[in-house]
Amino acid sequence: MAQTTTGAALPGGFRSAEQGWPELHRIPHPPRRLPLLGDVLGANRATPLQDSLRFARQLGPIYRRKAFDREFVFVWGADLVADLADESRFAKHVGLGVANLRPVAGDGLFTAYNHEPNWQLAHDVLAPGFSREAMEAYHPMMLAVAGRLTDHWDREQAAGRAVDVPGDMTKLTLETIARTGFGHDFGSFERSRPHPFITAMVGTLTYAQRLNSVPFPGLLRRAAQRNAADIAFLNRTVDDLVRARRTAGGDGDLLDRMLETVHPETGERLAPENVRRQVITFLVAGHETTSGALSFALHYLSRHPEVAARARAEVDRVWGETPTPGYDQVAKLRYVRRVLDESLRLWPTAPAFAREAVQDTVLAGQHPMRRGAWTLVLTPMLHRDPAAWGADAEHFDPDRFDPKAVRSRPAHTFKPFGTGARACIGRQFALHEATLVLGLLLRRYAFVPEPEYRLRVTERLTLMPDGLRLHLDRRTVTAGAATTVEEAPSELRCPVHRAGD
Repeated sequence: MAQTTTGAALPGGFRSAEQGWPELHRIPHPPRRLPLLGDVLGANRATPLQDSLRFARQLGPIYRRKAFDREFVFVWGADLVADLADESRFAKHVGLGVANLRPVAGDGLFTAYNHEPNWQLAHDVLAPGFSREAMEAYHPMMLAVAGRLTDHWDREQAAGRAVDVPGDMTKLTLETIARTGFGHDFGSFERSRPHPFITAMVGTLTYAQRLNSVPFPGLLRRAAQRNAADIAFLNRTVDDLVRARRTAGGDGDLLDRMLETVHPETGERLAPENVRRQVITFLVAGHETTSGALSFALHYLSRHPEVAARARAEVDRVWGETPTPGYDQVAKLRYVRRVLDESLRLWPTAPAFAREAVQDTVLAGQHPMRRGAWTLVLTPMLHRDPAAWGADAEHFDPDRFDPKAVRSRPAHTFKPFGTGARACIGRQFALHEATLVLGLLLRRYAFVPEPEYRLRVTERLTLMPDGLRLHLDRRTVTAGAATTVEEAPSELRCPVHRAGD
């Protein structure tokens, strides 16, 4: 369901494309469509996103696929996505895998329907938790968690072992959001196996994705039982965390805001059940996508030594011998930030977002849509559209995010955090954390890839490099390295109040 500009709720439930696209026949679909089954030939249940990218390359900037009795419209052309960003005609659509997460996240910020009041209440209450003042308070805790990572990597390097990049980035980002947002320590780096919270979280994400490819959920009876157990564990973990905070009190972090802050205009508070849902949302979304972004960035740095050398030189020049860089020094790593942005361009770890029409309209002047019709934006293909990114859009090149290059591109061509009012509230948190960590790792290590490794991507609603391991060489900072930089600090632009990218 969603809310129109007049306030009336849209019909609930799944809406197949033929219900909302009057000229659906004009939109291409894969060849060899089978009766009853649809476009399933060549599809891999484990890689639906990568299958969708393959079809996108074959069929063009808008196409459709049918799975059993459900038809979907996919969009990735830059002009079409720019039109979908019009908030007066389109809004977030909660569907596919996102709706499948509602049993655990309910009306949390990420999974709430537009008409549900708790979304706006939580957004208004929590937005100050991502202000500059709040971010500066989080910075020392981010440094402390990064120190636990480098201690672990130092031990692995000294023993001659390669490091498990996705596994260690997941530990890092989980501990960071848990410490900064909720004053909790999962002890991830002291464990030989992933924390049970991680195991349960991965289970719920994987189950949510599997539901999209199965015609009858009853076929997943055993998986549904495991999913219910995973959800129960996530709920117990968060309930224990909240209970401890109510007893001990806190220090003004996100959890305190959830428990104590009232809406500045209405005086409302978040209900206890909604607090649980918001905590789960932040713990899951606040670390899963950032760990993937860091992992992809480290993969590309290891495969492009010239890029790593340039980024490392910037870190040495800007930070010098400063053992613990300050908050403002992170924003001065302009080229490191470009490396991160280029990694997010090729593999945005939240790889799609859905938009629905809040009124009868025509998409980009070409495709009529009825109110309630929706489409899925394939972000990795948007980020590869040659019309916006050039003929070499498949290649890794951080200079695409040089300020001049950014200004030369049309608006709405870079969307790793979604779009509009429902874009990621924690964007600045994620960018600061990831840029800080990349800077610390570049300064401390040289990254050596395993020669036989070829990038494989694991899908569990979010994206992650599969089996990525790197060898490390320790390095030292050159004595007397400059601590100034000619370029101005990077700007962490707000996706809601700043048009375009």
